[in-house]
Amino acid sequence: MLTRSLLAASGNGLCFKLLVVAGAKRGAFVTGRHRHLCRKLTALGLLSSARSLSACTMGVKEYINDVVKSEEDQRHYRSLVLDNDLKVLLVSDPTTDKSAAALDIHIGSMSDPRELPGLAHFCEHMLFMGTEKYPCENEYNKYLSENSGSSNAYTAADHTNYYFDVAPDAFAGSMDRFAQFFVTPLFTESGVDREVKAVNSEHEKNVQNDYWRLSQLEKSTADPSHDFSKFGTGNEETLSTIPKSKGIKARDALLDFHNEWYSSNIMALAVLGKESLDELEQMVVELFSGVTNKKVTVPEWPEHPFGPEQFRQAGYVVPVKDIRNLYITFPLPDLHPYYKTAPGHYLGHLIGHEGPGSLLSYLKGRGWVNSLVGGQKSGAKGFSFFVVNVDLTEEGIDHVNDIVTAVFQYLQLLKNEGPQQWVFEECRDLSSMTFRFKDKERPQSYVTALAEQLHYYPLNEVLCGGYVLSEYKPNLVTMVLEYLKPENIRLAVVSKAMADKCVDTEKWYGTKYGLEKIDKQVLQKWENPGFNDKLHLPHRNEFVPSNFELIRDEKGLHSVPDLVSESPLNRVWFKQDEEFNLPKAVIYTELFSPLAYLDPHHTNLLHMFVQLYRDALTEYAYAAELAGLTYSLSNSKYGLTLNIKGYNDKQQVLLEKVLDKMTSFTVDPKRFEILKDAYVRALKNFNADQPHQHVVYYTSLLLAEHAWTKEDLLNATSELTVQSLEWFIPRFLSNLHLEVLVHGNMLRTTAQSIADSIQESLVSKANTRQLLPSQLTRERELQLKDECSILYPAENTVHKSSAVETYFQCGLQGTHQNMLLELLCQIFAEPAFDELRTKEQLGYIVWSGIRRANGTQGMRVIVQGDKHPKYLDSRIEAFLNKMGDHLEELSEEDFLKHREALANRRLEKPKKLAHLTATWWVEITSNQYHFDRDQVEVAHLRTLTKQDITDFYKQWIVSTASQRRKLSVQVVSVAEGGAGHNGTETTSTEPEDGLSRSPSLKDPELITDVPVFKQSLPLCPLMRPYINISKPSSKSKL
Repeated sequence: MLTRSLLAASGNGLCFKLLVVAGAKRGAFVTGRHRHLCRKLTALGLLSSARSLSACTMGVKEYINDVVKSEEDQRHYRSLVLDNDLKVLLVSDPTTDKSAAALDIHIGSMSDPRELPGLAHFCEHMLFMGTEKYPCENEYNKYLSENSGSSNAYTAADHTNYYFDVAPDAFAGSMDRFAQFFVTPLFTESGVDREVKAVNSEHEKNVQNDYWRLSQLEKSTADPSHDFSKFGTGNEETLSTIPKSKGIKARDALLDFHNEWYSSNIMALAVLGKESLDELEQMVVELFSGVTNKKVTVPEWPEHPFGPEQFRQAGYVVPVKDIRNLYITFPLPDLHPYYKTAPGHYLGHLIGHEGPGSLLSYLKGRGWVNSLVGGQKSGAKGFSFFVVNVDLTEEGIDHVNDIVTAVFQYLQLLKNEGPQQWVFEECRDLSSMTFRFKDKERPQSYVTALAEQLHYYPLNEVLCGGYVLSEYKPNLVTMVLEYLKPENIRLAVVSKAMADKCVDTEKWYGTKYGLEKIDKQVLQKWENPGFNDKLHLPHRNEFVPSNFELIRDEKGLHSVPDLVSESPLNRVWFKQDEEFNLPKAVIYTELFSPLAYLDPHHTNLLHMFVQLYRDALTEYAYAAELAGLTYSLSNSKYGLTLNIKGYNDKQQVLLEKVLDKMTSFTVDPKRFEILKDAYVRALKNFNADQPHQHVVYYTSLLLAEHAWTKEDLLNATSELTVQSLEWFIPRFLSNLHLEVLVHGNMLRTTAQSIADSIQESLVSKANTRQLLPSQLTRERELQLKDECSILYPAENTVHKSSAVETYFQCGLQGTHQNMLLELLCQIFAEPAFDELRTKEQLGYIVWSGIRRANGTQGMRVIVQGDKHPKYLDSRIEAFLNKMGDHLEELSEEDFLKHREALANRRLEKPKKLAHLTATWWVEITSNQYHFDRDQVEVAHLRTLTKQDITDFYKQWIVSTASQRRKLSVQVVSVAEGGAGHNGTETTSTEPEDGLSRSPSLKDPELITDVPVFKQSLPLCPLMRPYINISKPSSKSKL
């Protein structure tokens, strides 16, 4: 797990459309190593807040003009309370290339009527389906699509969040459409009937997902009278079948729910645009003053869902995947009122620590766990949880009580030591630093988080409330610590080995589980766990940066990376930052080796090296990560990629340690066996992944020049031994080519020094030598034949849903072809979602767009649903056939809107230094070096005509196209209830009533033998670099 301190928790986290909402949400499980609640207001020189009750604008009852912000933040802020009590945060950013807004209503799935589980989530879906002012169901999404925009929403336990982004010029129109959701939604009868199926499809997608199953099981085993115990997603049974049997109309229930809860006084709106604060204010007042204030009281649950009946329980759960976890949970009150002290975070910081003397360090040393997550977990307004969750080893399953004993030994240590002011101050300083030098976020994710935060912080502290701590109150830490005692504990052991103990079945997901009371003697042992001399508090963090000076090269700056040096062994690129102006830098290094993907055995060896390396460096690197300096090491087909990013002050200290560990690595036999077991289980668990993940995997497998299957890798694990890995590591390091990119707050000389130190470390300690130029070749893609139609069938035995990826290969990448394909997909994207998802209800997951790999590209459509993939493919064909008429009828005005929407999207600047670096790194590792690609390609895009797109469609996509190259990967469910279960599959492609027919197509060629299929096809050539970079020379004589 990547984090050890939890700030937020698992509610429903229900999400509209396919997009998975990420970020710190109350009600969504969030990992938060970098969001520690240690804050310091006085150290930042921040503005004080001033309130004015004399509104100068009609419709506004309160102003807060001096919102506390970081001294590095150049945006302008104003908070408002409208006359209807709607809270508003305005963000004026004249430099933004995207405008965005989010509205968060303080009501969620815990307020569902008992007789209609899932109603809040269903209401979230239905609000998108037309309003009185804009009755067309897809008006909102169509408008956003034509203006570089996107939208989404999610339903959590006690709040629901709606958000969008759009090109700045279309912000006013988007806001008008958005506001109508909360003023006059239609909830049409036809829309209700169709969208119930979408909610059901969303639920079905999650039925075999262990995260969702465990989340609901936690609810279902809570106090049944508590609202926490409800089923928040909903499905066709709860929203249609059962209500109809009781004479309840879903639409009437929706209207009642909306009328009861959708009130302006429990809503919060965050708006970000190029406009001035006054202009944004005028827009908001005009559009949102019409939202009715029903004077609703925000629901609160001071009683905890876990009471005496639920305490001192041990639960056992059989997972879908082969995973092993232990979940330890304690009840807490709602700690949010104490945000200036954040006692839950203080304890999470210590219990979830990974350095020497930590709980994780001890448990890993005993061979019982691989990872640990500890900290506060939000529930809803009124209650929260404290959790310690570990990933168990095979041996750890037999030592659950010993692991819990170690937890109580650490808690006893914390009680004996008492709250430590230096720990609080270190966390405070780190969080203050994080707030001061916080990277800019994408406008959409920024306003999404801010809209929620408006509920929980004073309006003047909405930006800093989650970062700046100002009150050290040790009594609050002691208060929280008192809740973490044996009499309040709940355990859950998740493992297939627990099957004999699992005699009950959870109602909504069918999860097998068992509950039993914990033995009193065990509880007594935990009451007096004894002293453990292996555990101690962390040391002071030596990685906390002290130098934040911004560096400028007197020689001037270039707009893209420069090649600063080149040798037979390495190539070094450098770009000094002049855009983000933060004391941060990013270093990428690729260690290219032809051994990396030589065969399944070598692939496994490199993977194991990475896993063991990261495992061994955990204790050292954790302190750096807490201080905003991270590293990652990953393996690919081409070798290893080392990435170090964060504050540049002590980057070279971390880099030196990373390189020293790499070149002197020794294999720990015990950790090898533990991590090998985890790897083998992960390979096997692929079978339980979602069908849409399978179709993407098979498509790549079929088209790649070389690709080892999961079965290939799994079979080769029998050769994985400590001895083979010890033999492999020096062999891998002995012949490499290094590609280095340094970007950020550094001088060119420093970048060269870093590259030199990397090379010197490898050459002197690992005897690294250069590769031959002929060994530096990248992978190629198979070229499908013109007018081909190829079908690859596969089965999924776990999920009820089936899936299809229909892919049309459209030749090689290049400026002209890239823009034709991207513009075609831009025009097709919204109609595809509207037709296949909204109208035909083929499934919850509908996606269309571009697939690019190894210099080739094409258009693909992915659908996952309950129907047979052959039918899904036929509906995709019918849609694509209709799009010919759509292109012909597309007005010049609408065509230009799409063209400009794509241009705006492509020209949207990365918001973070690391994101820009990653973009350039892709250019380097693909050997393209097209660093100003967006500017060049958009300039060409703006020369394209509607006829160009129509011709492209007729050349590559339409059923009669002369160069049509179709590959359809179809994964059919043979699980119970699936389209292919028990051989009863119905493969009819006849359209349902009222739907257009698919065009007449020739029978596809069936792939029955993958190697034979691949041997029959030629390889596409690799793209030529945009700029000429010669391969390192290697002098030789014949």
